[in-house]
Amino acid sequence: MKACVIHAPHDLRIEEAEVPPLGAHSVKLRIGAGGICGSDLHYFQHGGFGTVRIKQPMILGHEVAGTVIEIGGAVTAVKPGDRAAINPNQPCGACAQCLAGRANLCLDVRFYGSAMRFPHVQGAFREILVAEERQIFTIPDHVSLGQAAFAEPLAVCLHAVTRASSVAGKRVLVTGVGPIGALTILAARCFGAREIVATDVAALPLKTAKAVGADRVIDVATDTLADYAANKGTFDVLFECSGNARALAAGLDAVRPGGTVVQLGLGGEMGLAINTIVTKELELRGSFRFHEEFGWAVDYISRGLIDVTPLLTETIPLAEAQRAFELAGDRAQAMKVQLSF
Repeated sequence: MKACVIHAPHDLRIEEAEVPPLGAHSVKLRIGAGGICGSDLHYFQHGGFGTVRIKQPMILGHEVAGTVIEIGGAVTAVKPGDRAAINPNQPCGACAQCLAGRANLCLDVRFYGSAMRFPHVQGAFREILVAEERQIFTIPDHVSLGQAAFAEPLAVCLHAVTRASSVAGKRVLVTGVGPIGALTILAARCFGAREIVATDVAALPLKTAKAVGADRVIDVATDTLADYAANKGTFDVLFECSGNARALAAGLDAVRPGGTVVQLGLGGEMGLAINTIVTKELELRGSFRFHEEFGWAVDYISRGLIDVTPLLTETIPLAEAQRAFELAGDRAQAMKVQLSF
């Protein structure tokens, strides 16, 4: 089979790879669609992020969906011909965090296309994938594989909304509306947010934020949140999706006393306005990956409760992966770019 392999920054190759053996509890799928994520772009552009670096060639990709072509002898939940989203997150189930109900924080997790371990965990941008039965979430006929491939990033955002405890009837601010920010808008609206305001510095993300349900969008390259910061703030909940220190600082000013801040965006070292957090008694919560929310994401997409299609910019064949990654890295031109296999 062919796979999309990163060797070094901007050294992306389509190579032949071995198809793993099929175990008793595993499922073989022909991958149909795969979304390029921010972490994939970090590997492509920089060879990694933070202290995580590529030390060996690695197949990229974790936002995928495909069609079952063969099943192991002990598999009962799926059959050949089923179409499905594949959960790339494989917690160990035995560490302290898993046993405490925090499988998203597993100490020994295996996650597709990750260089955090060595040997690296190979990713899912390949023609044939063998996964465990528990990773397979089937979709109905009316849902495309492209839509199903949004389940993973949507699950991240659904987890973030649960971290806020409740957004029902709340005024919500989303800072940074790339794919994660836009999907957070969809998730917050699905969970009952009364008003959603979104900020960014690029025109396409702001246009998309409006299309997926933001009540107002603000270009903070030319405007500010000053009106919302008056009288110690307006918003009940802030979802900070950019990983940008200035976005967080402006957002903290705009959150009302006693409000909740959920940090999704990952970046470098970020200063924190401790005085603002203390004097407004804000609650600051991190949000990382997901667990049961993957199944929710598949269900919401399948039932039409969340429409992810406005985020898809273009689907590009695997053979043109270099072009796909270059387009995905251009915020002026693309929200979500997917590969077709």
